[in-house]
Amino acid sequence: MDPTIRDVEPDDVAAVVGLVRELAEYEREPASCHLTDEQLHAALFGPAPALFGHVATVDGEVVGCALWFRNFSTWRGVHGIYLEDLYVRPEHRGRGLGRGLLAQLASVCRERGYARLEWSVLDWNAPSIAFYRSIGAVPMDEWTTFRLDGDALRDLDRQK
Repeated sequence: MDPTIRDVEPDDVAAVVGLVRELAEYEREPASCHLTDEQLHAALFGPAPALFGHVATVDGEVVGCALWFRNFSTWRGVHGIYLEDLYVRPEHRGRGLGRGLLAQLASVCRERGYARLEWSVLDWNAPSIAFYRSIGAVPMDEWTTFRLDGDALRDLDRQK
């Protein structure tokens, strides 16, 4: 059977959580991944979904996923997509599934008039960087990502 790219469905949630956990392992941060089936289901299918997703399947098995949310460009005046997670199981790589998932997101951008598709990649992840460059993505080298979480987030909240 040919690989298929489709919207994530409620029955896919457990498989997608498993893929996110595999991604965390690949990114050397398994202890940082606390995602549960219930959390993902609520984010994707709750009354006001804030997360969206697509899956890649082979013979009906979910073997890859793309999870994303809308962002907004004040300079362009329109939304875009921020790709939170893209993952294809290693044994299914090289079959066009990652490209297919990204192509689906490019279609969403075009259909909805979104200005761009953005994501982050770890500096050491040379295979992914090479793949992203091969499809025409360019690094935003002049930008540095910042994160506020944990104690620092609580401390800043207390300063208001």
